[in-house]
Amino acid sequence: MVTDNQVRILMRNLQTEKTKAIAAAKSGMDPKTARKYERLGQLPSEAKCEHTWRTREDRFAEVWPEVRNQLETNPGLESKTIFEYLQRTYPGRYGDGQLRTLQRRIKTWRALEGPSKEVFFPQDYKPGELCQSDFTWMNQLGITISGQRFNHLIYHFVLPYSNWETGTICFSESFESLSEGLQNALWQLGGVAKRHRTDQLTAAVQNPARDSKEEFTQRYSALMRHYGIESYKIQAGKPHENGDIEQRHYRFKNALDQSLLLRGSRDFNSRKDYALFLEKLFCQLNAGRRARFEEELAVLRRLPERRLDSCKRFNVKVGPSSTIRVSHNVYSVKSRLIGETIQIRLYAEYFEIWYAQRCIERISRLRGSGNHHIQYRHIIDWLVRKPGAFENYRYRKDLFPTHRFRIAYDSLKQRCPHRSSKEYLKILYLAAKENELAVDQALSHLIDQNMAITYDAVLCLLRSSQEYAVAQDVHIDDIDIGIYDCLLSERVVA
Repeated sequence: MVTDNQVRILMRNLQTEKTKAIAAAKSGMDPKTARKYERLGQLPSEAKCEHTWRTREDRFAEVWPEVRNQLETNPGLESKTIFEYLQRTYPGRYGDGQLRTLQRRIKTWRALEGPSKEVFFPQDYKPGELCQSDFTWMNQLGITISGQRFNHLIYHFVLPYSNWETGTICFSESFESLSEGLQNALWQLGGVAKRHRTDQLTAAVQNPARDSKEEFTQRYSALMRHYGIESYKIQAGKPHENGDIEQRHYRFKNALDQSLLLRGSRDFNSRKDYALFLEKLFCQLNAGRRARFEEELAVLRRLPERRLDSCKRFNVKVGPSSTIRVSHNVYSVKSRLIGETIQIRLYAEYFEIWYAQRCIERISRLRGSGNHHIQYRHIIDWLVRKPGAFENYRYRKDLFPTHRFRIAYDSLKQRCPHRSSKEYLKILYLAAKENELAVDQALSHLIDQNMAITYDAVLCLLRSSQEYAVAQDVHIDDIDIGIYDCLLSERVVA
């Protein structure tokens, strides 16, 4: 086969050699071939005919009109789905090995005759014009706090022009989390961008089912007015419209995963340690964006004089069971508040109970819905008066502060089933009025010594000045599985 380079050499040799035969020989080709390319005046690659004909019979020619009709009616159909349909419709006609042929045929049809595809238009941003934010789940990274899995989200904030970013740990896509995360970002940034874009967050965007004329919720609109930011949202099901924050989600998680690999552990002693780790990571990511970030800082608007409270305020009436319902979860309050209307100030991770212009209690929020948190100190004074209510109490499992209290109750129920509830409640009352830790240690001593658990026995231990041994929780160190590799290597050597 003659190459382009041979023909180029031939053309040069024709100018210098006496005969065409000599020029052809020096070019490494037959004289007839040399005359052919001299006559054509083209290189082999230029004279090559385009391969536009089929070399094999089209096995799908007869059914192609049917296939094309299906594709025009339902453009989302996959090639494999159509192929399986053809196999069912025409048994024995098409083998599994012909799937690739149909896939190429459909791919060509879609490129030449199929529906047009969505076009994405790159955007140019100006300094200080836009900020974007969104929530992203972090569970896939396997973060643990003191060995316990730490399921959480990050409220992620980004300036698209400079890619400056920061984030706040949270546990739900609530307005409280949105407000706290956004305000944390703005005050860390030290200024305010002109516009803020988010997706269809229920915490910010009005529910279309309500047929409201307002595009955003009142609380979100009030937050934006406080900082003087224009609100924008993307279309439903179009995450690419918030593409910068979506891309930063991926890159931030990847950077965090790599940092955790370098750290050698995904476990942290406390949530504070994890938050500090995230803060250092954001500083590292932002370090290379300083030049464009300085441009943004120069045009950002000033912050307001103060932050806006990141809480929702509403009133609830305490029911006869000394409980209230907050965000689809049940909590207990002090029994003296039964029948009173109290104010709830709901924050992202806790809520405050206010009465008579005073904050009387702060309670951590439960995650999810349909859960309950009953503090036995709120109701124990009335439970000891009504011990019969304990056995079938709806939230009875919340009245065992530790597993030793549960063991004590089960032991009492075996020895004296008729007096078990009354005896246990007396022990629980003792924990509420005296010291829960001391009572727990006393129960641990009685259990360890296999002694009868009674109220008098616990009280005696509390009043006794004599020190007694308390069984400690057993801690087993993690096993280094590398020792098994050593054993295997020793056996191979032997």
